[in-house]
Amino acid sequence: MEIFDPKPVTVQGFEIEERILKAAARAEENSESAFREIDRTARFNGEKVLKAFINNKVSDACLKGSTGYGYGDIGRDTLDAVFAEAVGAEDALVRHSIASGTHALTAALFGVLRTGDKMVSLTGRPYDTLEEVIGLRGQGGGSLAEFGIEYDQVDLLPDGKPDVAEIFKKVKNAKVAYIQRSRGYSLRPSLTVSGIAEIVKAAKGANPDVIVMVDNCYGEFVEREEPLAAGADLIVGSLIKNPGGGIAPTGGYIAGRKDLVEKCSYRLTCPGVGREAGASLDQNKALYQGLFLAPETVANALKTAVFTTNIMNLFGFETFPAPDARRGDIITSVLMKNSENLIAFCKGVQKGSPIDSFVSPEPWDMPGYDSQVIMAAGTFNNGASIELSADAPLREPYAAYVQGGLTYATGRMGILCALQEMFEKGCLNMTSLRV
Repeated sequence: MEIFDPKPVTVQGFEIEERILKAAARAEENSESAFREIDRTARFNGEKVLKAFINNKVSDACLKGSTGYGYGDIGRDTLDAVFAEAVGAEDALVRHSIASGTHALTAALFGVLRTGDKMVSLTGRPYDTLEEVIGLRGQGGGSLAEFGIEYDQVDLLPDGKPDVAEIFKKVKNAKVAYIQRSRGYSLRPSLTVSGIAEIVKAAKGANPDVIVMVDNCYGEFVEREEPLAAGADLIVGSLIKNPGGGIAPTGGYIAGRKDLVEKCSYRLTCPGVGREAGASLDQNKALYQGLFLAPETVANALKTAVFTTNIMNLFGFETFPAPDARRGDIITSVLMKNSENLIAFCKGVQKGSPIDSFVSPEPWDMPGYDSQVIMAAGTFNNGASIELSADAPLREPYAAYVQGGLTYATGRMGILCALQEMFEKGCLNMTSLRV
């Protein structure tokens, strides 16, 4: 590949090739319309969250934590109510003790499913880390399959849309209809709330009693409504993604129908105790503040995502979604074409991170995944996907999954550092640059 003589320009101490900066300027011009719509959505959601705080009379006392059993924790219980109102739910469980999105999903699935029940995934094979929970990689570890819960799935159509006819057939005797909003490690489109509504309509049309559960990770506050407004019964997610606003240090949530949330609480602690126990320690303030900042933080992540699609397209890399597509989550998949491009891109993102910028990420055998994964995440909270990160399994089609950006300025620079690293490693073909 032909390499041009470098013409670095120093930007606040960062040396970035001149043509990369020109591409950045063009990408921002191409992003202006999308940025305006993102700002309008952030304002709407920010006002909605503020009203939830006011309606539920959040006080200084709510920011204090509890110890021991955590009985009578006013801050914990009020946070549940604030979160429920913000996402349009009857009830919610918001806990720092939920270790991850997969943990929250596991608690919810075991909360509502019983031996002899059937779970059907309506969006194809679930995200990698849920496969062992379901039992798709063989029995072991106390999976749903070991408890006699049947699993089936409806694959998406070749264009990434739901197979409504097949959904109608397979949910007739199902207890849970499962929807994954985000793309996971695939190139299929993420689901918008209106897209989820179409799936819910098909599922409920075939089986009015089926419980529709949505893995809402990466999708919170991207739109003005959450999947509960589309008829879903439960939504589940992680607090180190969108709804934690970059402030929550850990945690997850389960929200939706009150009776179902109550059942899930018994799996989160134990039957007979449920939500009444669980000390909040000193985490309440961070969870409240993270939720308060979440709409604006998600807007910054979305702007970074739109910028990423536009600038990568200028260099000839295909992205999913396309720059002008309607988004259902904060993730951008960039087809890097080969492992060299992918690794260089991730290393560059790490160099443009506020934490561990001096560290060089390498592919490794990450627990829960069936192939090596490279992860660039110089984040304040370990692994937080609302902060700029890029990760990918080292397998075809060598797609980098980019998400986050606490601020647009730093998210933008992180992407420029990734492109600079690719340039220095001979992975950018400047003759393909379309500016």
